Amino acid sequence: MNKILNVAYVVAAFCLTILAFSCGSTGGNKAGGVNLFSVKQDQELGAQLKDEINSNPDQYPVLPYAGNEKAYNYLYAMRDAILSSDVINYREEFGWELYIIKDDKTLNAFCAPGGYMYVYTGLIKYLDKADHLAGVIGHEIAHADQRHSTKQMTKAYGLQILVAIIAGGDKSQLAEIAAGLASLSFSRAHEKDADSHSVEYLCDTKYAANGAAAFFEKLVAEGQAGGTPAFLSTHPNPGNRVQSINTKASEDGCSTALSKDSGYQNFREMMPK
Repeated sequence: MNKILNVAYVVAAFCLTILAFSCGSTGGNKAGGVNLFSVKQDQELGAQLKDEINSNPDQYPVLPYAGNEKAYNYLYAMRDAILSSDVINYREEFGWELYIIKDDKTLNAFCAPGGYMYVYTGLIKYLDKADHLAGVIGHEIAHADQRHSTKQMTKAYGLQILVAIIAGGDKSQLAEIAAGLASLSFSRAHEKDADSHSVEYLCDTKYAANGAAAFFEKLVAEGQAGGTPAFLSTHPNPGNRVQSINTKASEDGCSTALSKDSGYQNFREMMPK
């Protein structure tokens, strides 16, 4: 009986893999490359992770929209400018929701599959210019739009677990994955790709196309390179990434002049103390 059950489990797992592969790698993966998830599964998993994060205020003290309308409206205007880029694949398919997490000690931002983005107040207060934050937002949009998140999560947790969660499986596993999302480690290639796409997205906006590079430059100048958060991993090292981002902006003929965004300082001051 045990042998029969084991065979049945292997067959079921194999079928899940084939089903996901057929949906993901050949079923409209506009970002290119092999992804065992379909775009619909990105949307479904991302929505579940968003709900899990937003229901856990102790770990993720998300600022509510009510009472913080001006701050969120500013951030959404920045998002809309970036999403106007012609090179974004899933502008219409993904939700592209934004949330601010009240945590001044954390220099981080992250994005769940399907475009659910979170930015920490610590990062907002750390970045001096609107262009710098726009560069980070562009980087996070790229991780979702190029579908790096589900590729990496499949590698980290396994396809069967993620598919089971989407189907309403173990909620404790969903909580575990949500807890690890902010520190999800992307590959060197994915980080470089997100850097490059951030330049492309910002090239069509008022923001300096190399905005993301300024974050690295500040970390290096302040001797904090070893503490670079997960959303912009230390591989390759910050100095190399500054050079790569600047080179990409130059090769693409993009402006690197800082925007005249007079509202950014007011936005930073809206962050709770």
